[in-house]
Amino acid sequence: MDRRVIDLYDRFTHSTMGRREFLQRLARLTGGVAAASATLALLENDYAHAATVAADDQRLRTARVEFPGGDGPVQGYLAQPAPPELVRRPAVVVIHENRGLNPHIEDVARRLAVAGFLALAPDGLSRLGGTPDDPDKARELIYTLPREAALADFRAAVDWLAQHESSTGKVGCVGFCWGGAMSGQLAVHSPRLAAAVVYYGSQPAAEDVPKIRAPLLLHYAGLDERINAGIEPFVAAMKASGTDYELYIYEGANHAFNNDTNAARYDEAAATLAWSRTLEFLGKHLA
Repeated sequence: MDRRVIDLYDRFTHSTMGRREFLQRLARLTGGVAAASATLALLENDYAHAATVAADDQRLRTARVEFPGGDGPVQGYLAQPAPPELVRRPAVVVIHENRGLNPHIEDVARRLAVAGFLALAPDGLSRLGGTPDDPDKARELIYTLPREAALADFRAAVDWLAQHESSTGKVGCVGFCWGGAMSGQLAVHSPRLAAAVVYYGSQPAAEDVPKIRAPLLLHYAGLDERINAGIEPFVAAMKASGTDYELYIYEGANHAFNNDTNAARYDEAAATLAWSRTLEFLGKHLA
């Protein structure tokens, strides 16, 4: 796909650009309204293909849950191995992209549960009424959500999982895009966090890096110029503070390369390798 189209869609999904303006620009790039419509089908997430692990997989026990957030209840999706495999498990908070808690992120939670973890995917939009069905509306709501409020809810998710009856008490997190940035912020602000995985999320400020105690696993896409601009100062700060980190750049991959519901940006090779590294990292640090 034309690189300019990918870049335009990235600007649309990570700014307050309206859909009408985006579609007008897309039509100019692709040569007309019909071509823009065909291209849009490849650019947007298709949640009909979200279930790598089926929602009714008999190996798992899943539930809609509610837990106390920063200043009110937070809804979430909980997945864990089903009985007779029910034992205490290391736990992982799964932090969604800027489209809220959707079927793809719930599937990621199930993937972690199949791998032996207790996985909680909180709805970061709970305090705003929850994730709406319209992904554009979810994106708009994300940008009205104060970072400190969202961070308080995800910190509460770590604390709730640490005390869950099915948890060993060791909790990590994995976040994607907007959630990747939140994963980095949790590493700065959550003293209970034992490991953090960041997928193409913006980096914490250099002055906050010395506060990080949890080891980090950082996945970046080689073509993601917007996010990658922050890598160099972040790495310098981590080296200066002695932060335990692993960093991988997946050459030729686009931002959101892990999202297999997005035909235009999904990169199977990069996603598979990054996921295997994620499971190994979480298994090591949450054991």
